[in-house]
Amino acid sequence: MTTSSTRTRLRALALPGLVLLALAGCGGNNAYQYGGMRFPGDAKGIKDNRKQFVATAGPVSASIDGARAAASYEAIKYCIDYLGSSDIRWAIGPDTPPSQLPIEKDKLTYRGECLE
Repeated sequence: MTTSSTRTRLRALALPGLVLLALAGCGGNNAYQYGGMRFPGDAKGIKDNRKQFVATAGPVSASIDGARAAASYEAIKYCIDYLGSSDIRWAIGPDTPPSQLPIEKDKLTYRGECLE
């Protein structure tokens, strides 16, 4: 085996390990990045019907668009984790006009149902 092919094989073996190491370092950061700002969010299932969820994100005062993107991200992540699908029937979501969004304590709330 030549030195060049040995280096190529080592790089091929090392690359997945470096990617996993980089991803492991991201584990504690549960915030969506938008416009250079962090928008922490969360999504939780409804107790009686786990397909239904509530997703929150903020701060709305920093950027309504950032908070909306973060709430959408959390909702999609919840549905993928729960059902393996990103299909959502929104009750309040990305298409809801800004004036109709429920905002409380500088966080907005989306509601919907994960579809199979």
